[in-house]
Parts: sequence; C-alpha cells; structure tokens
Amino acid sequence: MALSKFLGLFLIHIALLWSSCFAADPFVFYDFEVSYITASPLGVPQQVIAINNKFPGPTINSTTNNNVVINVRNKLDESLLLHWSGIQQRRSSWQDGLPGTNCPIPPKWNWTYQFQVKDQIGSFFYFPSLHFQRAAGGFGGFIINNRDIIPIPFGSPDGDITILIGDWYTRNHTALRKALDAGKDLGMPDGVLINGKGPYRYNDTLVPDGIDYETIDVHPGKTYRLRVHNVGISTSLNFRIQSHNLLLAETEGSYTVQQNYTSLDIHVGQSYSFLLTTDQNASSDYYIVASARFVNESQWKRVTGVAILRYSNSKGKAAGPLPDPPQDEYDKTFSMNQARSIRWNVSASGARPNPQGSFRYGSINVTEIFVLKNKPPVTIDGKRRTTLSGISFVNPATPIRLADQFKVKGVYKLDFPSRPLTGPPKMETSVINGTFRGFMEVILQNNDTKVQTYHLSGYAFFVVGMDYGEWSENSRGTYNKWDGIARSTTQVYPGAWTAILISLDNVGVWNLRTENLDSWYLGQETYIRVVNPEVTNKTELPMPDNVLYCGALSKRQKPQDISFATSITTSSSKLFLAVLMVASALLFH
Repeated sequence: MALSKFLGLFLIHIALLWSSCFAADPFVFYDFEVSYITASPLGVPQQVIAINNKFPGPTINSTTNNNVVINVRNKLDESLLLHWSGIQQRRSSWQDGLPGTNCPIPPKWNWTYQFQVKDQIGSFFYFPSLHFQRAAGGFGGFIINNRDIIPIPFGSPDGDITILIGDWYTRNHTALRKALDAGKDLGMPDGVLINGKGPYRYNDTLVPDGIDYETIDVHPGKTYRLRVHNVGISTSLNFRIQSHNLLLAETEGSYTVQQNYTSLDIHVGQSYSFLLTTDQNASSDYYIVASARFVNESQWKRVTGVAILRYSNSKGKAAGPLPDPPQDEYDKTFSMNQARSIRWNVSASGARPNPQGSFRYGSINVTEIFVLKNKPPVTIDGKRRTTLSGISFVNPATPIRLADQFKVKGVYKLDFPSRPLTGPPKMETSVINGTFRGFMEVILQNNDTKVQTYHLSGYAFFVVGMDYGEWSENSRGTYNKWDGIARSTTQVYPGAWTAILISLDNVGVWNLRTENLDSWYLGQETYIRVVNPEVTNKTELPMPDNVLYCGALSKRQKPQDISFATSITTSSSKLFLAVLMVASALLFH
C-alpha cells in the first residue's frame, strides 16, 4: 500500500513537471471531419460542405497565446485547405492554409494544423480556400478570448453569440466554378443565409413556406456580445436588428471606440463584435436582417437574410415589414462616412503584435509604397480574368514558401510592380518583395463598379484613409494618423481608394487578395514575401514535420507520411492524462 502511494505521488510529480512545460501556453484541440451533406437552406436540396456533419462548422474557442491543434480529415472528393482568416500565424506562414504556403490535403487524407494565436484577441472565422469551396460552406467562427489578467473594455457579457451571414447560391460550388471558367458572371445570388439557414417568412410572396430559419434566444435586461461575420461570396450586407441599437466594440482583433449604430455595412470577409442590450418590451419577437447593399433593391429583395431575436418573455411572433436599410441607394457617401467613423480604442488593454508601434503608427517613416489597382474583368489569352495592377495571379504548383525552403527556382517572380502596369495585362506568379521590419504603405484603388474587400494574411494593418476618385500624393493630407482601426480586411468602394499601413514584422509569405470570391478565383491577388536575412527560429519557426509536398517537390511525399500527420502534442496530452490516471489508481487503490 505504501509503495503504491509512493508510486502514485511520484507519477503525479512527473505529470505536473511535464505539464509545466506547456503551462504558460495551453493547448486546445479540435478534430474536423470535412464532408459533403445534403441541406436545403433556401428550400432547394443541394450539396454543402459540413464539418463534423454540421453546417456551418463548429466555432473554435481559444484564448490569447493558446496553441491550437486542429486535425483535419478530408472526406471531400477534391483537395482541401482550411484558412484561418485574420489569425496572424506569427512566425509560421506554414499554417496559413493557402496555396501560396501549403500543399493541399488530398481526398481521404488527414493533416494537422498547429499554430499559436500569439498576441491576438477578437473575432475571426475560418473557411476552405481552394476550388471555390467557400461557396458551399465549410466555414465557422474563431474566437480568441482575452487572458484573465487582461481586462476587456466593457462589462462581461451575459452571452457570446456567433452569427455568420453571407450571400448564397442554390447551385453547387462546382457549377459556380464552371460558370466562371466559361467566362460567365455568377449573376444575382439566390438569397442570404444567417448561420446556414434561410429567411424567416416575413413575406409570403418573397419567402416560400417550409424554410428553416435561425432563432437567437435571449433574456430581457441582459447584454450579449454578437460576433458577426460576412462569410459570403461577393455581396456587401447591411446588418440590423429591429428596435435595437448595435454598440460596436471590436473588429478583427482590435477594440473600437464604442459607438451605437442602428445598422452597419459588413463587407465580404469582415468581422465585427457588437454589444446588444435586450432593453425592449418584447411585445413580439424582433427581426434580425442582413440585406444586400449597393444593388437595385427592387430586384434584389429576395437576397435578404432574416432571423429572429426571441426574448424569453416574448408575447408573439415577429410580423410586419422589416426595419428599413439605409436610404442611400444612389449615394455611397453614407457607407463611407460610417466606415470612417470606426476608430481604434487606443486606451484599451489587449494583446498587441507590435506594442512599440501601436500608438505611433502615424509618425513611423514609410519605407515602401505600392499602389494596387483593380479593374473590371479582362480577357487574357482567351480567358476571362481579374487583375491587380495589370497582373492576374497564377497559383504555382509548388507553394512559394516551400519553393524557398528547398531553393526551387522558377516557381515565382519577385517583381510585383509598385505602380500599375501600363501595358497589356498578363498572367504571372508575381510576388511583392517586402522588407523585414519595413513599414509599407499600400493604396488600394478600385476602378471596378462594385465594392471590393481586401484581406492581408499575417498582419493587422492600419486603415488610415479612404475617399472617392483617384489617389494622389496630396491624399495623404486626409489620413488619420492617430486612431485608424487596425484590422485584416478593408473595403474599397467603387471608384474610390483605401490606404493602409503595414508594419512588416512577421516573417513569411502572406496573401494579399480580394475577398470577393469570384474575383479572387479569377486572379485578383498576390503575396508579400517577408524574409529575415538572418536565419533564426526567433523570427520564423522551422518547417513543420508533417509538411505536405507537391509540385516540383512531390517526389518527397511518402504515402505513409500521412499516418504521422497528427501532431506530437496530441500524443503528449494523451500520455499526460494516462500518467495522471495511473497515478490516481495507485493512490486510491
């Protein structure tokens, strides 16, 4: 008996010593099985992409500096990558889940992502980044909570609710892809989904009977944090809740100056946190609305998502007309002024990737300037393509980061122009050469007729200005040099520009793209390559042991490698638990 107790205590000491190695930065684990299921969100049966048989997928819940381990099993009939939009992957573009950095996960294979959510807080989402798959689902929320020792700049909410909004087609993603390949437009979407469900039947003519809609249950007199993400294809949406104000608190990892909005435009790929106070009399349920923006509203009425906010003491169903959208169909200044009003809360505590520069970005010397211009689609070599500064990006067979690692030549060109090309457009794998620890100014000029949203992996950039017309050197006089919001996704209005500043302190290969899925698919993107001339694990983590190979390096991929693709940390955690179980059994025997 004494011996067994001694052994038990000894094992517990070993286990605790072992766990202390990971105590500073805990692990969170997820298993994702990605497969097709049949669903009818708009009343028409169709193939959607589910995770663990759920559409949308589960929300990832983590805390600043957690190590996130996600084992992905690909049960689709085509290759797969999952991208963690807005997660900065500090020092590890290997985990970004984009074709410029990762080889795809083949069908029937599994692969384990492992990354640290270093120095981040906030509301993000994930989605499949290949083959137009996001149009079929496979997306879900991604929360990074503050550590307990870091206060949040508002009272602890009574609940935390993720809301995924987005335009939706009843055609499968493969059919949409074929339409684009054939040089066609996708046309008007068939509707807007809210958390994977179609609209509440607020109108018998516009909404057919029998559609499943989302209901969000709340209690009166409470405050809820709503994390709203536009995970759609190409439609800007106006989000509003009948009879309620939305107090904006955070966007894509930055706390905002808190302001009330009756509605807010959320563009493709953007994420916002609102505080919702349930202060109404609950005479009936309330409409939650996500409606298409900058379109002919009489023709697009059916492209409206409607869910229900239900108080626990509600006296009846929602009825009557929806709350009005902004009355500015032919005036874009309302939306732009609203966007300009979103400012950074510079006094809030929170994880910051570059605290030494966070409050003084306006006085940092710019070291490189790029003007990136997009236009309506063009024809290159008989194919309909989209361009950025006259270049339509071609994804290489060998990912850029992998080509650098193994010194494979000819995969890409490090020659993306700092100003738009003046000659005919061309299709190339042309990459921006970023200077490590440089400070880059990027002007995004949208000469198309619809809103474009741009996203940069690896960073939060400062949105310092936007206006209509062509950007010029004099435009800098209008920049916000103090509290421009730091985020990873910004809108650029048609016939307008948006200026962003980026502190290039994260080594890796980082995707700069339009989030409009059709334009992205047709080539409106590039990558920024940031290399530290001094090779050190302090600025970039080593290539992961389970890296997949493809393209010029495909011969390196061994079939049995995939059986070892799960992370060693998974085994470590299981062994740790096993040691504790054995110890407990010995102690209490």
